Amino acid sequence: MDFQNNAGPETANEEEIFVPSDDVREHLVVVGNGMAGCRAIEELLARDAGRYRVTIFGAEPYVNYNRIMLSPVLAGEKSFDDIVINSREWYSDNNIELIAGDPVTGIDRAAKTVTSQSGRTVGYDKLLIATGSDPFIIPVPGKDLPGVISFRDMKDVDTMLEAAGKGGNAVVIGGGLLGLEAAHGLTLRGMKVTVIHLMDTLMERQLDEAAGWLLKTALEGRGQTILTGANTEEIYGDGKVEGVRLKDGTEIPASLVVMAVGIRPSTALAREAGLEVNRGIKVDDHMVTSDPDVLAVGECVEHDGNVYGLVAPLWDMCRSLADGLTDQHTGYKGSVTSTKLKVAGLDVFSAGDFSGGEGCEDIVLRDASRGVYKRVVVKEDKVIGAVLYGDTADGGWYFDLLKRGEDVGEIRDLLIFGQAFASGGGALDPKAAVAALSDDAEICGCNGVSKGQVVACIEKGACSLDAVRGACKASASCGSCTGLVENLLAVVLGDDVQSGPKTMCKCTSFGHDDVRREIVAQNMRSIPEVMQKLHWSTPDGCSSCRPALNYYLLCALPGEYQDDQQSRFVNERMHANIQKDGTYSVVPRMWGGLTNPRELRAIADVVEKYDAPMVKVTGGQRLDIFGIKKEDLPAVWADLNAAGMVSGHAYGKSLRTVKTCVGSEWCRFGTQDSTGLGVKIERMTWGSWMPHKFKIAASGCPRNCAEATIKDFGVVCVDSGYELHVGGNGGIHVRATDLLCKVATEQEALDYCAAFIQLYREEARYLERTAPWIERVGVEYIKQRIVEDEAGREALRSRFLYSQSFSQDDPWAERAAGQHAELHQHLEPIAIAAE
Repeated sequence: MDFQNNAGPETANEEEIFVPSDDVREHLVVVGNGMAGCRAIEELLARDAGRYRVTIFGAEPYVNYNRIMLSPVLAGEKSFDDIVINSREWYSDNNIELIAGDPVTGIDRAAKTVTSQSGRTVGYDKLLIATGSDPFIIPVPGKDLPGVISFRDMKDVDTMLEAAGKGGNAVVIGGGLLGLEAAHGLTLRGMKVTVIHLMDTLMERQLDEAAGWLLKTALEGRGQTILTGANTEEIYGDGKVEGVRLKDGTEIPASLVVMAVGIRPSTALAREAGLEVNRGIKVDDHMVTSDPDVLAVGECVEHDGNVYGLVAPLWDMCRSLADGLTDQHTGYKGSVTSTKLKVAGLDVFSAGDFSGGEGCEDIVLRDASRGVYKRVVVKEDKVIGAVLYGDTADGGWYFDLLKRGEDVGEIRDLLIFGQAFASGGGALDPKAAVAALSDDAEICGCNGVSKGQVVACIEKGACSLDAVRGACKASASCGSCTGLVENLLAVVLGDDVQSGPKTMCKCTSFGHDDVRREIVAQNMRSIPEVMQKLHWSTPDGCSSCRPALNYYLLCALPGEYQDDQQSRFVNERMHANIQKDGTYSVVPRMWGGLTNPRELRAIADVVEKYDAPMVKVTGGQRLDIFGIKKEDLPAVWADLNAAGMVSGHAYGKSLRTVKTCVGSEWCRFGTQDSTGLGVKIERMTWGSWMPHKFKIAASGCPRNCAEATIKDFGVVCVDSGYELHVGGNGGIHVRATDLLCKVATEQEALDYCAAFIQLYREEARYLERTAPWIERVGVEYIKQRIVEDEAGREALRSRFLYSQSFSQDDPWAERAAGQHAELHQHLEPIAIAAE
């Protein structure tokens, strides 16, 4: 299939169509390009890929995406491309005709045709209706005002993002999962959010009163206002929404109102076509409607009197539908559902009936210090329901006991403490725990994948986490089941498991990129908060993760986060390089390699006064003073400060030097003033903390005397302007730079330099030099972000300069004045002489 007129990443419009010719296979037309419709086709293709010619109509101008993951898109944790389930290539590779952005408006069962909004009429042999559900809009005055929306699709997310960009107040009506996720996302985007919920308990269908109270308290602690037992009277405003009035007279100002009070099966199309409809479109065990040539699947259907809004039953329906279309006889028998969710970053699980009643026994555990609540409901020695808040690790085990109806009488006293204790009273190996689950135990709730299906994927050759995600989609959505999948890989493959991306350290299962993303997405503001929210396995971290977390927070929160000195390496704590004899070396900054008599005299005086045994010219065009005692450092700094010299940061993960040649001012080959440019670059960039040390050079001509092409950022002056180079390294593994671009002016060179540094600061991993970073992400990515995206480049430059406004305080002056004096023995604060 050849898509034309691409409207953006993973979008499709009416013209992006593949029309098969001379195809005599039965024609299956699908009304609905969402999760259920496309999953049904995936199941069908897995059974008999060549049996049907398939056409899919979609109301939205996109390929199939994971609607469950709209919340992370709103919160800024994922992009739209991250939540695409079936890319454009999937449709093409399977010869599927996609008609997106053109919803079906009518079905003629007698003629066996469907007609779309644009007037297109297509015939079918079999028709599959997968129209999902419609948001319920409460019938109050003002519900149609501009600024009142639901939360069901990408258009709603785009509207919320636009509103959040303007700031102000938002009201979310509905304290169920969707409402709370909308409130969480809008809060992270900077809006002041009030949640209005009719019932007394949040998420009352999933949580009991105690768990609902814990959730409410946690959300209020994050800055949201939660009003339960609140009834909306009207939405008011003059030409646009201005607020919400409750029945008790309370008025809540708002420029955005999100209705998330529930969903209803989308049945209008089926009803108008004369199909049998009750609450949903009525179907049999193979998802066949009252017309044998019309099938239905997903949230729009009713099976045996039940309608479902969770994904696991939908996937079961899709399997049964595909069985029926390929002459297999396994029918759908209904689903027992569980809900394992991360609501605004808080873990919640529920399953079965937890309403209690005659003959039921409640077993409850509360751990206030950990914010944990567990309740298991037992009847006649069988688990019939469970609610977990804060610690949901045993949710799968409880759900397995519930589904199998296993007698738990013998382990009743240990049941509430989880599978580990109930299985023997001691700590249970997580691999043994997952091995003990039955084959039909649910592993991935987002995609409805059981343990047996994951094991089958592994046995067919999926030897890594990414391979399993690609083969059966387990762990491919929210990621909460990643640990279970990894343990299954270990159980099945043993030592043959192929490792995925490295974690930061042994303290966490998260990698550097995940941690950086979560710090921003969840607005984390301290190292303890990161460790708590990301479930660090150690109480205080280690020497690997603490410096990284300290840097990531410094980068994300300039001017707000307080640098944690104890989370820095010793050289950065001391602001000097420790030598093998226990003394320190001191390197003052020399702008662009320039110095003057006053600075040289000050250095000479320091050498004599403190009996420094060696002074050496460095490769970065500075002077390094060796042999300074720890207790003398503040006095040395004070003397150098008095001559106008500041720290050269030769010890830091920061800008080290800007090396220059004399350029056009003195050299007969010089084309531009490389020395002057180098000084300007160093004045702009000094003091900036980075993932690793960072070196810059400016050469006045292509002879490149300053060695600009083995620096992290290099400028080579030419007659027409400046060549900008990135990603060089002159260390153990020498790497020549990549040419980023050519610019015409000094100011452009400065601007591109600032943007490149900020991109490196924001996206490289701690202790990753620019050379391996560029090799990892690709120089074309760097060019796209810095050269091709003008607005993005300017945003990066602005963020760097803003960060620098908090970074260019000389640490030597601070220490000489007495800050962190406990690090230096035997000395009182030393006054800095005025110049």
